[in-house]
Amino acid sequence: MGKVEHCITFLLGKAYQKSQQIAKQHLNAFQITPVQYAVLLILWEKDGQYIAELGTRLKLDGATMTGIIDRLVQKNLIEKHADAKDRRINKIMLTEKGKSLENQLINAMNAGHQEILSELTETEMVTLKAILAKIGDVKR
Repeated sequence: MGKVEHCITFLLGKAYQKSQQIAKQHLNAFQITPVQYAVLLILWEKDGQYIAELGTRLKLDGATMTGIIDRLVQKNLIEKHADAKDRRINKIMLTEKGKSLENQLINAMNAGHQEILSELTETEMVTLKAILAKIGDVKR
């Protein structure tokens, strides 16, 4: 007979719940969700990307991305700019407010990451990230 504590989906689910709870706590002061933070993080790497590019990188569908983008627009962190060649497609650009929060939000999430990983050794952290990337089919 199996035990739930040995079930990989249960363990991954509990790890996900805890990591999301901690991330939300650290981002709450900015009224940003973890997935909104992920969009901003990608835009801080390279501003002016299309919604489809962002969705591909985050492995999220178009409808989900549209909702996330709309909420970030409402918060005045990003703007949608119609593409010059095809006005049906929008490039996503950071606003000054969105740019100005980069260091604060990265510091907040880094604190969250430290809290999440506080019980692990450096080797375990590296191994965990590699395993999660492999399971999630995330290219690093």
